[in-house]
Amino acid sequence: MKRIKEVIVVEGSHDEAKLKKFFDCDTIATHGLGLSEAKINEIEAINKTRGVILFLDPDAPGEKIRQILNQRIKGLKNAFIDKKDAHTAKKVGIEHADEKALREALAHLLTYETEGYSLRWTDYLELGLAGGKQAALRREYLGRLYHIGKGNAKTMYKRLNMLKKDRSTIENDLKRMEDK
Repeated sequence: MKRIKEVIVVEGSHDEAKLKKFFDCDTIATHGLGLSEAKINEIEAINKTRGVILFLDPDAPGEKIRQILNQRIKGLKNAFIDKKDAHTAKKVGIEHADEKALREALAHLLTYETEGYSLRWTDYLELGLAGGKQAALRREYLGRLYHIGKGNAKTMYKRLNMLKKDRSTIENDLKRMEDK
């Protein structure tokens, strides 16, 4: 069983159990959006010594928790799982993903950077990633291609800059989508 050095932050105990089924890892559960100051401080302290991976559900509450923690604590690693790989007929969450999807997500970690942008907003708009008929499909394609999950225009813009993707790289990747 693969040992993961960093502590993985998830939303609930079922997520913790799912990860521990396939990985030798330590976890912290946020238990939803009610993040206390003490829990944020605990995560920050652990990040300084062992590192932290945010592995949150691909839904609105999961994205909100991710946003809060990334804004408050610098240097957190982020794992993203696609909604289609983590759902049942009625629920979405890490606990519903299979081993392959979990391993894939943990193999493509990203760290938010607040310094510098590789992609300007005007380039982003000109690439058709916001405001157009195909924008959502284009963002979804890039999210799958780069393993950064699905996101609205603002979220995807941030994630593309996290990856340091520039206009020409994205343009080439979108051409491949159109050629399919």
